[in-house]
Amino acid sequence: MNELELNYEEELEAFVIWMKDAGYTAYTRKSYLADAREFLASLNGKDLANVKKLHVVSYLTSVRERGVSDATRNRKHASVSCLFKALTELELLAHNPAAGIKKSRTEKNREPVYLDEAELQRFLSAIDGKYRSRNLAVFLLMSYMGLRVGEVHTLNLSDYIIDRRTLRVFGKGRKWRNVPVPEDIAPYLDQALAERLTPWRSKEEAMFISQKGRRLSIRGIQGIAADTFSRFQREVPPSQQRAYSSHKLRHSFATMLLRKGADLRTVQELLGHSSIQTTTVYTHITSREKEEAMSRLQISIADHTGSS
Repeated sequence: MNELELNYEEELEAFVIWMKDAGYTAYTRKSYLADAREFLASLNGKDLANVKKLHVVSYLTSVRERGVSDATRNRKHASVSCLFKALTELELLAHNPAAGIKKSRTEKNREPVYLDEAELQRFLSAIDGKYRSRNLAVFLLMSYMGLRVGEVHTLNLSDYIIDRRTLRVFGKGRKWRNVPVPEDIAPYLDQALAERLTPWRSKEEAMFISQKGRRLSIRGIQGIAADTFSRFQREVPPSQQRAYSSHKLRHSFATMLLRKGADLRTVQELLGHSSIQTTTVYTHITSREKEEAMSRLQISIADHTGSS
């Protein structure tokens, strides 16, 4: 056991118990625990009862100075906040020094990277290999139904209500939502299930199985997406290539819906956003669309030249 474990053994153990009880996914627990360890290491053995807001801000500032993205800083902020929330709720601490610290602003500063419909078709066409039907279904769920990577990972066979063509999705905040399966997507999902790999455990309920016979992991999905995006951009000069990732497929879904006239509240429900403010980040409009909108404006001014 290293020095960090010795200093904060009880707190780290309590944090894990709290996250499991709160229903956090294994992936989230792993990420939050790693962030919590990093934060605790920055305290140099200080008793958590003596930690002030200044120490938390100092840690987050050092994170930003390392050049990480605002999104990563916000995740580390959430991790530390959850750590102290857990310890106060479990009565190991009397106060939460991370409370009230503002997140980095990300939505207003940066438009999401997304693919338009033609690019999506080319991306989906770049999916190949032995597990094509599985991978195609995975990315269709993300790009045409708006699922997060973690939501695809947690899908079980029983979540697909075939007679109603509906998918029950367990999303952020431990909330369920029902997402209709589009008529054009259903055959691909049906094919993926018909060709589902044999799981290692006979009682495995995961909808998508890895080549090792286990539930397809989040990292596995991200890796398949990275390989596919690499093929998708093979003929694009390196200087013009974009930083695509699996999550960009969800951005593409939201953008397509809004461009086709869906109202913001409907998009919010389909994406599983708790706040509509989160959904507004997808309301970006291209310059071409702005020009087309402006061109519809007409003006007629009477010519009064020479009139008295």
